[in-house]
Parts: sequence; structure tokens; C-alpha cells
Amino acid sequence: ICVASCPTKYFAYPLAVSSKEDLLCKDSVNASVKAAASNLLLIKSNLIDTDLCAAYYVDSTALVGRCIPAIFEDTLNYALQLNVSGTLLTAKDGTGVSGDSLNKASEYLAKFFALQSYVELVFKDIVNSWWQILAALGVAALFCFMWIILLRWIAGVVVWITIIGFLGCWVFATAWSYYRYYMMKNSETPQQEYSVAPLFAGEFSYYLQIRKTWLAFACGSATLLAIFLLIFLFLVKRICIAIELIKEASRAIGNMIFVLIWPIIPFILQLAFLGYYLVSAVYVGSMGKKNFYNNGTNTTEDNGVSYYIKRAPCDVNDANTGKVCEFVKYGGDEYTIPLEVFLLFMFFWGMNFIIALGQMTLAGSIASYYWAFEKPKDIPAFPILAALYRSLRYHLGSLAFGSLLIAIVQMIRVFLEYVDHKINGSQNPVAKFLVKCLKCCMWCLEKFLRFLNKNAYILIAVHGKNFCASAKDAFFLIMRNVVRVIVLDKVTDFVLFISKLCCVAAVGSASFFYFGGYFKLPFFSDKLPEFNYFWTPIIVVVVGTFIIASLFFSVYSMAVDTLFMCFLEDLEMNDGSPEKPYYMSKGLMQVLGKKNKQLKEPSNEGKK
Repeated sequence: ICVASCPTKYFAYPLAVSSKEDLLCKDSVNASVKAAASNLLLIKSNLIDTDLCAAYYVDSTALVGRCIPAIFEDTLNYALQLNVSGTLLTAKDGTGVSGDSLNKASEYLAKFFALQSYVELVFKDIVNSWWQILAALGVAALFCFMWIILLRWIAGVVVWITIIGFLGCWVFATAWSYYRYYMMKNSETPQQEYSVAPLFAGEFSYYLQIRKTWLAFACGSATLLAIFLLIFLFLVKRICIAIELIKEASRAIGNMIFVLIWPIIPFILQLAFLGYYLVSAVYVGSMGKKNFYNNGTNTTEDNGVSYYIKRAPCDVNDANTGKVCEFVKYGGDEYTIPLEVFLLFMFFWGMNFIIALGQMTLAGSIASYYWAFEKPKDIPAFPILAALYRSLRYHLGSLAFGSLLIAIVQMIRVFLEYVDHKINGSQNPVAKFLVKCLKCCMWCLEKFLRFLNKNAYILIAVHGKNFCASAKDAFFLIMRNVVRVIVLDKVTDFVLFISKLCCVAAVGSASFFYFGGYFKLPFFSDKLPEFNYFWTPIIVVVVGTFIIASLFFSVYSMAVDTLFMCFLEDLEMNDGSPEKPYYMSKGLMQVLGKKNKQLKEPSNEGKK
């Protein structure tokens, strides 16, 4: 109800019998409507129960365009009374209103309006700086692209510096531990070293005063250093292969820039499909029809028959039963749960299908780069469109089947979550343990299927075989090169993590100095607006940069995986002869010590 000013007294609707002008009503209620309610019963039925007028109001103060009860903490649990008649404040259902309830309502309203005011100020900051935010996100996209291009030169530096730094930490730990042991060797007595009381006190600092503790640290650090050093020496060739593949992925993306835009298409498709699923789920959940039951009671029958008659369905439009027919609930929902389960399954299937389509399209475009013998001369003009056409024209069944497998596992996981929720309060530890084990197994199975499907889609894009044959080939190809797979996966994850961190940190730092007013750009010195919270645009830019970097480097990760599978296929199918030349880059051939043999030119003597 809108009022010119907040009320300054207490009022309850029973007092309206003598003073209807004190009623606060909606604008549609005029004086004649109030006058027609001549007694308390009519006031309640015509004005209060229909929500045309307020059942009560209290002394209030204005706050952010609202009237808030002006009560204080000392009014808690004290029933507010009207000064005129002593009548308790009464809601429209007849219950009394206490000061405690009004105070709690005021607190909740104050928090809500404070949050609303905060959100409005944040939104105002975003609106005032929207073009600066968009410009910063554009710079972030450009920076991510430039970083991907630079990876062909800095990937090896980042990886080797990290490995050297990691080994250096263990060298320092070993040297420092031995140094402490050597310095403490002549500074302790046997009583200090083997004192019993601190052992039971559980003080860690006591052990640091024992020289044998540092000797144990030195031996342990030296052992781990030797193990890690041997591992890296054993894996140095595979690390070089991983670095070269990362560089090759940078070259591939540099020759096919539009692959960086491709993730936007699956993302839009996923949003559209999510909206369709939510709308469908709401329609299915609300498809019941109104159920009306007879509320009359036949007092001549026994209680059982009377209850049956009272709950008998009736037609509200029937003149004979209309007065005793009342709405009870929405019924006819016996098919709601099965349909909701079906919709959820189709949602999982559709979302995984879109992901599979995006992966196969990227794999097809990157594979066209690898298998181009003369790069970039033999690369197709529109690799993304060509790969998308092949995926939709020839491989829809493979995409559907691969995504179906993951959807089935996800439905099993949902069912296990439901079972786990049901038995959560039971006293059967065996059942709980079994459900937890099954949930863990299904989680691992889903991860494995996602990994296998991605590599199967890569081989489908390369050879054009069906899903089952490609999945089998991908599995055994990976098992034959399992060490290379592990090394490449970890090296790639590390490089992409560092890359994403650098991009977000660089753009976030620049945004902080710009929006904080610490430095001004040429031609933009007077364009920076006043902010209520200057952190607002910075947070928006950082979150947006993280999303952009995730999209860009997801393409990069898929490019590395595709090039790696093509590289393994190249090694197994070709031998470097003129009939079967290698398609890998010169850098990869140099790492492996391989080269393509050239056809011998016929000598002049042979021509004679």
C-alpha cells in the first residue's frame, strides 16, 4: 500500500468500526466501499481478508522508500497495545502481533534493503564503467592470444626453470638440514637430546633441537632429491617431446586463429539447451489439474462413511455441489516423476553431445594442420567449418553413442546420490559404506569415459572410423605410450596453469592501477567515473579474464591432445621413407632423432 507518509500511531482493524478513516487501503478502495462495510464482520470479510486494507499498522519511520516499524530492542516479547482501547494488534487471521515479531521483521527488512542498496550501487558502478570493462576484457582476450603465440618460445623456458627450481628446493633442504646437524653436533648434551618430558608434551619445537632430527631431514631430503633427479633424467626425452608438442600447438593456433572463437558456439548451444530443459521441467512439474472434494458431512452415517463422503471428488461448476466443493490440491501427477527423470537423462545426454561436437570439431581442424605435409600451404582454407561439416555429416552416431555412455553413468550417480540421501539417517554402516564405494567407482568411471571419449573423437576425426573401433584404437594406443601420456598431461596442465595465472594476474593488476586512479592513460584521463566501490569493475574484469583465459586455453589443451594422438599415429604408421614420410615437425623429429629420407636424384652417368 502506498501512503503519503508513514503512520505515527498504532492501529488494528477492530477499531475501524468507529473510525474507518484510519484504515490504510489500496487506491482502488474509495469511501463508498469503506462505508458499505458497516460492521466488524463485513470489514474483515470485504476489506481485510481480500487484502484491500491493512489489518494493522504501527508507528513507523521511512527507510529507502519503505515504512519500517519504529521499535527498539527493549520492546522484545512485549505485546504492543493501542493507547485508546488497549486492544492487541491483530493480524487478519486473528493472531496477536508481538514486539518480538515486529522487531525481527524490521531486522530482516533492514538487511534486505541494505543488500538491495548495495546491489544497486554495484550495478550503478558497472553501468557507469561498462565501456572500460569491455575494453579491459578485449585487452584480456588479446593478451591471452599473444600469450598463446609466445608459448612457442617460452614453453621450454617455463618448464625447465620450474624443474630446476623444484630440484633446487630439495638441494637447499638437504644442505640446510646437514648444516643444522653439523652446527648442533657439539652443542647438545645426551640429557638434552634424550629428555623424556618433552616427548610426552608433544612439542614439535623440541624435536627441532635434536641433531638427529636434522640428520633424518638431511637423509630424507637427499633420498627424495636422488629419486626426483633420476625420474627427471629418465623422462628428459619425454619432457622434450611434451614441450615440442606445446610449441607445435602454438604454431597450429597461430595458423588457424578462428579456432579460438569456436568454444563460444558450444557455450551458446549449452545455454540454450539448459534454458529449454528448465522450461520443460517447470511445465512438467506444474501439469497437474485442480482437485476438488466435497466438504459436506453426512451425520446420519458412521464416521467412516461420513469421512468418505466428505472427501468425495466433486464438480465445482455443478450448482448442486458448488457450495460444498472446495479446492484441495493439484492432482494427476502420477507421471510427473518419470517424466522429470526422463528430462534429466535427456539433459545429460544433450549437454554431453554438445561437448562431444565441440571436441570433435576442434580435433578435426587441428588434425588437418598436423597432417598437412607442407605447412601452412596444405592447410584447408576453412578448417573449422570443414571439421564441423564432417562431424555433422558422417559422425553424428558416434557423437550420440559416446555422449550416451557418459549420460548413463551420470544418471547412475544421481540415483546413488538419492540412495545416499535416503540412508543418511539410518544405522546401517555397511549400506553406507557400499554406497560410498559405488559413488567413488562411478565418479572414476565417468572421468575415464570422458578421457577415452575425447581421444576416441580425435581418432574419429583422423581416420573416420566408428566410435567403438576408434575407442579401442585410442585405448591401446595410449596403453602402448602410457608414460608419454602421463608426462604430456602433467606438463601441459602445469604450463596452462601458469599461463592462466599470468594472464589473470597481469590484467587484474592493470585494472587495479587504472580503476584505482593510480595512473591515467592518454586520452582517458577524464573518462574515469566516480565509483561507490572501486573494486567492482576490477572484480568483474578479473572474473571475465578468467573465463576468457579458460576458453582460450581449453582450445590450446585440446590442440595439444590432438597433436599428441596424431604424433603417436604418425610414429606407428610411418617410417620416414619416401613412401611413408613423417608428418611431424622438424623439432619433434630432432628430439626423436628421426628424419625423412629423400629420393635419390639419378646421377648424370645413369642418364648417359
